Amino acid sequence: MKFDQVISNFDFKENVVNQYIYYKFKESRLIFIVLYVNDILLASNDMALLFEIKNFLSKNFEMKDPGDTSFVINIQINVTGYVEY
Repeated sequence: MKFDQVISNFDFKENVVNQYIYYKFKESRLIFIVLYVNDILLASNDMALLFEIKNFLSKNFEMKDPGDTSFVINIQINVTGYVEY
């Protein structure tokens, strides 16, 4: 409940289908927070926004940043560095 209160106060919205996914749109920038047990996965199309959210989270919660990941819950993540539409 604390996480939900803190993150909601920072303008994140909870996904209506999955209560463990939060998102925030800021102009053309977006970020997702995915919760899994005691882990948090952040995904964004903007590195500055990603670092802003990491900083916000570290001020409100005790956390460790293990850096980039290539797997989460046995799903491989491929980072291309760009998005095609």
